[in-house]
Amino acid sequence: MSISRKYGRTYHYPFSPGTTSDDRIHHDYWLAVQKITSVIHTEKLDGENNCLSRYGVFARSHAAPTTSAWTKAIRDHWNLIRHDLGDMEIFGENLYAVHSIEYRKLEHHYHVFAIRILDTWLSWEEVKFYAALFDFPTVPEVKIVQPQDELAYRQDILLLVQQHSRFDSYDIHTEQPCTCEGIVSRNAEEYKVDDFMNNVFKYVRKGHVKTDEHWTRHWRRAKLQWEYPQV
Repeated sequence: MSISRKYGRTYHYPFSPGTTSDDRIHHDYWLAVQKITSVIHTEKLDGENNCLSRYGVFARSHAAPTTSAWTKAIRDHWNLIRHDLGDMEIFGENLYAVHSIEYRKLEHHYHVFAIRILDTWLSWEEVKFYAALFDFPTVPEVKIVQPQDELAYRQDILLLVQQHSRFDSYDIHTEQPCTCEGIVSRNAEEYKVDDFMNNVFKYVRKGHVKTDEHWTRHWRRAKLQWEYPQV
């Protein structure tokens, strides 16, 4: 039995073009969204999902604590806070290793997007509070909406995903500016773990390059903003 439960599978919006055969689509998403008072749209970042709990730092599978080279920095940070976590599990996007997008305005490598305590996912306000408490930034908050009309809701997301990343996104293959990877939408309030699929949704842009299984052999550290030449 695993000592840690991995992050739930986030279902795609049916109008999200960046799906693969392994992805799941929430065709009845609007029925779920209508029950949510306030939705937070956050930027989907191109990194590795890392979880920090009292048991260690975990990558996506959660089979055992990770020991990868690109998680050393976050494992060092975890070692300072692990005795204060209790039942809290912090989930964040680790951008230490470059994947398909290079970000040129990063001030930190690890950005929190969710926090779980036992059978509950905390509200967004609580996520921001505890992230700051443990000296972590959160993923960029793009927009807060109160869903009323499905067409307007969908069109709003389609406009948001045309923007560049808040961290200045570049395609690693063309070295040209590119749009953000996508949007993750979540209920602003807390919700139960068992109802995850009806409270979190995502849009991934078409053509987002998936890093293949061999990327770990030639990975490189993402530079922080101050490491780039200042113009």
